[in-house]
Amino acid sequence: MSLIEEKLDGLTPRPGVYLMRDRNGKVIYVGKAKDLRARVRAYFRGGDGRSQIEFLLRKVGDFETLVTQNEKEALILENNLIKQYKPRYNIRLKDDKSYLSIKVNVQHPWPRIVATRKIVKDGSRYFGPYSSAIAVRETLDIIEKHFLLRNCTEYNFKNRARPCLQYQIKRCLAPCVLPVDSKEYQENLRRALLFIEGKQQTLMDELRRKMEEKAEALEFEAAAKIRDQIQAVEKTVERQRMVSHWGADQDIFGLYREGGFIEVQVLFVRQGKLTGNQAYSLEDIEFPDEEIMESLLTQFYQGDRFVPDEILVPIELEDREVREEYLGERKGKKVSILSPQRGDKRQLVEMAVENARQSFFERHDQEKERERMLLELQQGLRLKHYPQRIECYDISNIHGSNAVGSMVTFMNGEPDKNFYRHYRIRTVITEFGGDDFAMMHEVLKRRFARGMAEGDLPDLVVVDGGKGQLAMALAAMRELGVKDVDVAALAKERVQRSARSAEIQRTEERVFLLGQSNPIVLRRNSNALFLLQRVRDEAHRFAITYHKKLRSRATLYSELDKIPGIGGVRKRALLRAFGSIKRIEEATLEELLKVPSMNDRVAREILESLGPKSPHDPSS
Repeated sequence: MSLIEEKLDGLTPRPGVYLMRDRNGKVIYVGKAKDLRARVRAYFRGGDGRSQIEFLLRKVGDFETLVTQNEKEALILENNLIKQYKPRYNIRLKDDKSYLSIKVNVQHPWPRIVATRKIVKDGSRYFGPYSSAIAVRETLDIIEKHFLLRNCTEYNFKNRARPCLQYQIKRCLAPCVLPVDSKEYQENLRRALLFIEGKQQTLMDELRRKMEEKAEALEFEAAAKIRDQIQAVEKTVERQRMVSHWGADQDIFGLYREGGFIEVQVLFVRQGKLTGNQAYSLEDIEFPDEEIMESLLTQFYQGDRFVPDEILVPIELEDREVREEYLGERKGKKVSILSPQRGDKRQLVEMAVENARQSFFERHDQEKERERMLLELQQGLRLKHYPQRIECYDISNIHGSNAVGSMVTFMNGEPDKNFYRHYRIRTVITEFGGDDFAMMHEVLKRRFARGMAEGDLPDLVVVDGGKGQLAMALAAMRELGVKDVDVAALAKERVQRSARSAEIQRTEERVFLLGQSNPIVLRRNSNALFLLQRVRDEAHRFAITYHKKLRSRATLYSELDKIPGIGGVRKRALLRAFGSIKRIEEATLEELLKVPSMNDRVAREILESLGPKSPHDPSS
């Protein structure tokens, strides 16, 4: 009897969590069960009538179980273990794009409302995520225009000496420098939050009452401002689709699958209005629908995500009551998880399923289009390999200073930013005097050395430039013994000057390849050329952004940075007090000591470091 068979015989029927490990001991799947014996045996023996999950069992070398007191503890433990181990075969909710959320730093005495793509546990309130970035920007624009909340960064807020342009155009109360009534600001914030939460009717009723009060008190200017707020809210309400008449907050899940490919759509209904949606694409998942839905819900409601009153799902869940209890505790009130079979709520679920189906086919149509584009590129350049993974390199510097290289990676025709890399040039400036060709050689040699060691090389390498850059790439590959990678150099179009023609003529973009003296010219509007240009332009953007960042750091460096005891706070305080390094050099000891956070030792260090003492300095 094998070790796994012995463990299966000894399983307990109690609730808990099971971890499946591969032959190297790595956790590849985490699941929970009301009855550990029945669930785990179902995988290995098909004991409950389900088809065995062969793709997973081929990988499993061992498993272990953790018993809990009840199902709710198992749910929480499963969630924590998935976060800890990030198992290969558990569902990972990665959006089909990066969604915006709205962040409100409520702990600040003067909170601001901003758009963000990063959710962190910093005590702020988050709303969303929202599928439409345009809708988020419009919402923030309405808030700035009509609720007069600040939108400046914390640094600007602390260091502002006079009101900014936002105050001048009546989009902010300027609490940074003016004596703003805190209660008035908090009231504006509360109304803005009602607007974000989709409680527009509550907000409009409140604003109408306030407008009437102001009008009766003959405060017509204040009443006009409130009227503008009401009109802005009404325009937003008109654009939203009403999906229910009882004004509930709901998340509606739709699931569509073909084999191991799954598309999920979540519709967000707030106060009975459809306010947005979110899509997820899952691949190589062969678990039953119920198990997929349970895993989705576990991950979806992690962190600070808003929990609605009702969650509508397309299938009945075995652990529904446990999830309702768990989410209800988080929300502080009852939460219902329903799988409606008829009526209006069933129609909402069917709408979510139909959206998931449409999204699935749109996504796969896009994948087929990208595949055709990559095949066209392979044929047009006569590449040995299908260019599934393309890497492009570029160099950015000014006369050799702050020289950097960039690498961007496209997987299946789309950028994969997990594999983007920056390279700070280490040797070329001193050895070659800022030669771009030598810089490219250094970057590629470092990349290929790591790739050879890790067995991680692309299908196609693209360098920005002509024959010279192509030669550098080939030289780096020969030195390291890299043989099975296609290389191409993309040269930009050039202006051809002709004394006989009044028109400006341009050459086509050219692609230089190994072993060909003449470049290949792809059709101007071809998909293959479009992809190469997109890859090249992304590498250029990535390189120049990093170069500008380094150059900015170097520009900000001053003589003050060399003085012991001068950090960012004292440096800003000195420059605010004197305005320039020259004025600081001319300052006396008494004048320096008046600067906030300054002490006698550091003040004397400044006098000693910034040149000869002033004749007016009493310490001289």
